[in-house]
Formats: sequence, structure tokens, C-alpha cells
Amino acid sequence: MSNFLGSHAINMDAKGRLAIPAKVREELAQACGGRIVLTANADEERCLLVYPEPEWEVLRPKIEALPNMNKAARRLQRLILGNAAPMELDSAGRILIPPTLRSYAHLEKKLMLIGQGKKLELWSEERWFAWLDESSDDDDMPPEMEALSL
Repeated sequence: MSNFLGSHAINMDAKGRLAIPAKVREELAQACGGRIVLTANADEERCLLVYPEPEWEVLRPKIEALPNMNKAARRLQRLILGNAAPMELDSAGRILIPPTLRSYAHLEKKLMLIGQGKKLELWSEERWFAWLDESSDDDDMPPEMEALSL
């Protein structure tokens, strides 16, 4: 089981390649042999989601099974499935981000790779720090969070 934690500042080159940090690369090697699926996040934050292939294969049928006559479900399917890019880390631990996904997430040279347990998020550094600076709206807090003590 994957356990991706922490945040990592990384750089993307002019061709759209980035090297996965060694600690994360080792975890990916154990979890999926370096085979991942990169896709768009379906919310307003416009980051990318990085799934180890086995985690993606659990999620994918659930998304495919959503009722495609429902507008919100269809949008989610189009964003997540329509932007899914299977890939494998090369011998140097690098991946090439497709231009459509770079554009979607506003990715430039400076990026942040954020661990989320079973998956990772890939953010523009600028957008990540702007998100951190936003104030949260406690009115939208689900009951599960209200009971959580950190």
C-alpha cells in the first residue's frame, strides 16, 4: 500500500520533463514498478493527480460506472478519464507531462509534488503557495472534520 506524504519542490524542463524525487521514486517502484497514471483534478484547484497504476485501476471502474446521463458525472468522466495519461518513469526517474495537462494545471518551471496518501498531486509552485495563503471557509466543514482532533 502506498503512503505518499510530504511536499517536494521540483523543476520541470522546457520539454515538460520532471524528475520524481528519490524518496517518492522508491515508493513508486515498490507500489507499481514506476507505472503511474497522470490526470486532471476535477475541482477548481487545477492541479494534476498522480496515481500509482494499481490505485488507478481501483478508481477507474468507479468513474466509468457513474451515470453518464448526469451532467456532473459526465463532466467528471471527461476530466478524469479524458485526460488520463498512463506513463512509466524512465531510468532517471523522469516523466514527460503532456502539453494538455501542463496547460490545464498552469505548470511552468517550478512545481510542487504533494503527497496525499495513496496518490500525489502536482501543482504549479505559484498556485500551491496561493492556495496555502487562502483562508478556509469553516461553513463547508463536514461533520467528520469537526470531530477530528489534530
